[in-house]
Amino acid sequence: MITRRRLVAASAASVFAPNLGGRAAQAQAWPNRVVRIIVPFAPGGPTDTIARVVADRLTKTWGQQVVIENRSGAGTNIGAEIAARSDPDGYTIFMGGATMAVNRNFYRTLSYDPVADFAPVSLIVSFSFFMFVPNSSPARSVKEFIALAEQNKGKLTFASPGTGSAPHLCGELFRQTAGIEMTHVPYRGAGPAMNDLIPGRVDLLFSGGATYQYAKSGQVRALGITSARRSPSAPDVPTIAEAALPGFEVSSWFAFFAPAKTPPDILKKMNADCVAALADPAVKGRLEQLSYDVESSSPEELAALLKTEIDKWGVVLKRAGISAEP
Repeated sequence: MITRRRLVAASAASVFAPNLGGRAAQAQAWPNRVVRIIVPFAPGGPTDTIARVVADRLTKTWGQQVVIENRSGAGTNIGAEIAARSDPDGYTIFMGGATMAVNRNFYRTLSYDPVADFAPVSLIVSFSFFMFVPNSSPARSVKEFIALAEQNKGKLTFASPGTGSAPHLCGELFRQTAGIEMTHVPYRGAGPAMNDLIPGRVDLLFSGGATYQYAKSGQVRALGITSARRSPSAPDVPTIAEAALPGFEVSSWFAFFAPAKTPPDILKKMNADCVAALADPAVKGRLEQLSYDVESSSPEELAALLKTEIDKWGVVLKRAGISAEP
């Protein structure tokens, strides 16, 4: 016997069942076309290299091409805004990092919210920075560079992949800790910055492990590393702390984010596949060879890291009096 209650229940089921089935089918079908990873730096830099290593593995996992889209400029804000405003359909991934936390405090106004406009996927790597100088530099150690800066007060320059970037703040912290004066020269990525460091157009660059290849090939000189311990991939390079500035340490990270409101089922699969890709010996080995510590995470862990970093860099920027606007 069909009662009114059964009729209402059946009607409700017919309304909601297709929706649930549609969501499940959407997750199962994803991805069925090209997925892009937006890297907010120019090609050739360390961030670009990391993204390409992971993208190659995800291409094999998903059976769909994962392409890198370099959108540099404005301290990573151009790429971040493009990613934040993209359709939340799982086909756009943003290669974010500590700059997301810095920019929240560095800029008085942003066209996007690093927290509200992004869905965390997974941490990818953490790392420190090498201190590079051109081969033409007379400085052959951290102490000699500091002495050179003292002798040429305000005349030395230090490059970075962008204003407000982690290497920029690393350079500022080094300048403050050493008590020297240098002029900051921002670029649209570590690649262009390195291109000017090699011929000596700038005097110093802090950059991630992927650029250590330039020192290994003899194109630039690595004076130190910002980590607490020497890197296994560069055991002859001393830490800046042991070389000249006790207690000096700077580290950073990169991670994958998706636009906010990306379907939870897609985010779950995206996270699982990223974690699996980072556990692949070939991927892990390649990134470690480049002096990166491979670290995956849950979305919740990444969200907590971003919040902690926002609070930390907010204090640093305030004490240093650094902001994007005068």
